[in-house]
Amino acid sequence: MATVESRSQAARAKLIHPVIDSDGHFTEYLPILREYLVRAGGQDLVREFFESFKETPLSTEWYGLTPAQRRDLWAKRPPFFATPAENTLDLATSFFPRLLYSRLDEIGLDYTVLYPGIGFIAQMFSNDDVRRAGIRALNDYYADAFGEFGDRMTPVAAIPMHTPHEAIEELEYVVRKRGFKVVLFPSYVKRPIPALARKYPEAGRYAYRLDTYGIDSEYDYDPVWAKCLELKVVPTFHGPGEGLVNRNSISNYVYNHIGHFACAGEAVCKSLFLGGVTRRFPRLRFLFLEGGIGWGRTLLADLKSHWDKRNRDAIKKLDPARIDREQFLDLYRRYGGTLYRENVTLKDTAHFVAQRQNPADIDDFAACGIEREEDIRDLFVPNFYFGCEADDPVTSSAFDPKRNPFGVRLNAVFGSDIGHWDVPDMTEVTEEAFEAVERGLITGEDFKDFVFTNPVALWTAVNPDFFKGTRVEGAVAKALSAA
Repeated sequence: MATVESRSQAARAKLIHPVIDSDGHFTEYLPILREYLVRAGGQDLVREFFESFKETPLSTEWYGLTPAQRRDLWAKRPPFFATPAENTLDLATSFFPRLLYSRLDEIGLDYTVLYPGIGFIAQMFSNDDVRRAGIRALNDYYADAFGEFGDRMTPVAAIPMHTPHEAIEELEYVVRKRGFKVVLFPSYVKRPIPALARKYPEAGRYAYRLDTYGIDSEYDYDPVWAKCLELKVVPTFHGPGEGLVNRNSISNYVYNHIGHFACAGEAVCKSLFLGGVTRRFPRLRFLFLEGGIGWGRTLLADLKSHWDKRNRDAIKKLDPARIDREQFLDLYRRYGGTLYRENVTLKDTAHFVAQRQNPADIDDFAACGIEREEDIRDLFVPNFYFGCEADDPVTSSAFDPKRNPFGVRLNAVFGSDIGHWDVPDMTEVTEEAFEAVERGLITGEDFKDFVFTNPVALWTAVNPDFFKGTRVEGAVAKALSAA
C-alpha cells in the first residue's frame, strides 16, 4: 500500500535473511464472530459468551461501581484505550487479514505468526460448555479468515486446558481438520481451593490456586504434551497475569499491566521444568510470549543457585538436627550481651528442631531428575523460547554468554506485537528492533538469530515442514541444511 519506502522496509533491505515474526496480533471483528458463535451454539451462546468476560481481566464491572464499591469488592481496574485509535489504517489492519497481507513488506516482515485477541481470554471461561463451544467458534473464524494467506502468515488456534481431554479434543480438531500449525495454551487454569469452596463458595472470586500443568496439577497433562509431539505443534503460552495478587490495583492499569505476561510465563515455565516435562519430552519446545527474556534469564540463574544449595545432598547440611546445641549455647553465653539470660538452658534450643521430613519429599528437583547442575542447562536452554518485543532493551542480554548462567545464549525470538496499543505505528516495528544493531547492543549475527535462526529452530523442531510452501521456504531449507 505504501508508495514511499517505510523505515522498516529500509531496515529489511539491509538484511540478507528473512524476518520471521513469532508474535503478531489480530483482532476479531465482532459482527462476524457473532455469526460463528450462532453457528456453534445459537443465540444463547452469543449471550453467554460475552457475559463470561465478567470473570476475566477484561471485565467491565469496574465501570458500573462507585469508588467505594470498587474498594469494597476490590474490583480490578480493567484495560482501557487498548487499540491504535489514532492510526485508523493500523486499526483496520489488525482486523482484516487481507489488509495485513498487503502491508507485510511495508512492515518489514517476511512471515508472521498471529495471535488472537479474544482467544486467550475465552480460554479462561469457567463454564465448560461456553468455553468449549466458544473456542471452537473462534478457531473456525481464524481458520476461515486466514486460510488464503498461508504463504506469509499463519493464525494461532486457542486450546482450552481445564482438562487434558478437552485440550486433546481441540488439538485434534484444529490440526487435523482445520490445518493449524500453531496452538496457544492458557498459562494457567484457576482452580478452587477445596476447603474454602466447601465452606465459602461465594469466595471463589478471591480464593483460588493456579494450575500450571507441571507441579501440583489437578491432572496428568503428559497426554497433552504427547499429543503435541504427535501432531507436530509447539505449545505456546501468552496468558495474562493481570488480576493476580500483585497485579490487582483497583485504580491503575499501568500497575496491573507492567510485567504481567512475564509473571504468567514464569509460573508455567517453572512448573513445567520442576515437574519434569522437559525431561520426559526432550524434543518438545515451549514458547512464552510478550514477557521478554529478563525473567527467563533470572529463572535459569535461580534454578541453578537453588539446586547448588538445595539439591538432595546439599540440603542435608541445613537439617536442624546437625546443629551443635552445646556449642550454640556456649556462644550465646559468651556473646549474647544484652540478649543473655542465665535461665536459658539447652532445652531452650529446641526451637531449632524442624518438622520431621520424609526423605522422599526433600528433593525438589526429583521430578526433573537433576543429578548435576549442567542438567539444568540441558533441560532448560534448548526447550524454552522467549518472545521479545522490538522496543525491549533487555533483549540483548539473551546474546550475552559472558553474563548469562552457564555461559549460554538464550532463545529469544522476535515478536512484533503489531495490533496492540504499544505498537503505535506498524511500519516502524522492524526498524525499531534493528536499532539494537545500530546502537551496538547486539551484532548482525545476533539479530539474525533473533529474527530468523531462532524462530526457524523453534517452529521446525517438531515440524520440519512448518515453512513448506511459504515465502521463506528456500531460506529456511538452506539454514536447516547448514545447521
